[in-house]
Amino acid sequence: MAGGRPLSPESWQYRALNAVTPGLAWLADALVELTRAGHPVVAGSADLQHSNGLARYAAAYPERYIQFGISEQNMVSAAAGLATLGYTPFVATFASFLGLLCCEQIRMDVAYTRLPVRLIGHHTGISLGFYGTSHHATEDISTMRAIAGLTVVSPADGPQLAAAIKASVDWPEPIYFRIGRGRDPQVYPVDRPFVFGKAIVHATGSDATLVACGIAVHAAIEAAAALRQQGYSVGVIDMPTIKPLDRDALLAASRQAPLMITVEEHNVLGGLGSAVAEVLAEAGTGTRLARHGIYDAYSLIAPPAALYAHYRLDAAGIRQVVLEQIEKNGDER
Repeated sequence: MAGGRPLSPESWQYRALNAVTPGLAWLADALVELTRAGHPVVAGSADLQHSNGLARYAAAYPERYIQFGISEQNMVSAAAGLATLGYTPFVATFASFLGLLCCEQIRMDVAYTRLPVRLIGHHTGISLGFYGTSHHATEDISTMRAIAGLTVVSPADGPQLAAAIKASVDWPEPIYFRIGRGRDPQVYPVDRPFVFGKAIVHATGSDATLVACGIAVHAAIEAAAALRQQGYSVGVIDMPTIKPLDRDALLAASRQAPLMITVEEHNVLGGLGSAVAEVLAEAGTGTRLARHGIYDAYSLIAPPAALYAHYRLDAAGIRQVVLEQIEKNGDER
């Protein structure tokens, strides 16, 4: 706030904020494009319009933006109400609040009623760093994917998020988008089409396959490239839609390599790794699975980059995990 008024997208403070978080523009710009095209978009945030970039949308369409204040549960219920009136609401707040605090409202008001509400949980995983465990979202995938009728999407970067937002106009189910903090390295070109329920295969491998989502995708790609230079054959799959999962892509990868390693900025219990384990076990592939992420613990408090290194969720850490698992896989044969 400046002088009691919200920061203008043209203010030096807002420009300074976006200079270090350029990815914040993708969400708002995609919504502006949909609104201009005539879609019944409305947007809202729980006092975090500068943290998620929706101030850009509010400036363009003030009559379609609602500032709910620090009232996340009310925001979700109000979004459901707006959906019954024919609108397509996009509401955003920290993923730790949206995926956990608002679970009841998401389950009963949004998913049970099958309303086309788009829930944007930003600053996922451990990306809020010093804000601490209360603000770290390492359980939201498991919570959200357990709710019937709710699609769960974890884009790798801003362009993929924007593409998924645009593709959502034809998706009949409510969606939980799990996104980063706007500093995510770019993986995809602008305007690459997004298809719900489809994985993106970056490479195939005969030694191991990495299956990643969200910010872990870029690091997994870098780790696999480094391993290939060492003579290992490591595939990489981006699984942006965690529910519904791309079963065919996983089974194809299981036929190519004896080892699969999931990588996620989330508790290894209930998240992407558990979803992949369900597919492999039910299909009886015999592929060994290793789940890499936060190992059933409350995350530490530190700058995000330090946390990624500590939990081996950066490229160097993932590379080391793959080498350990390949060695273990060889010992067990």
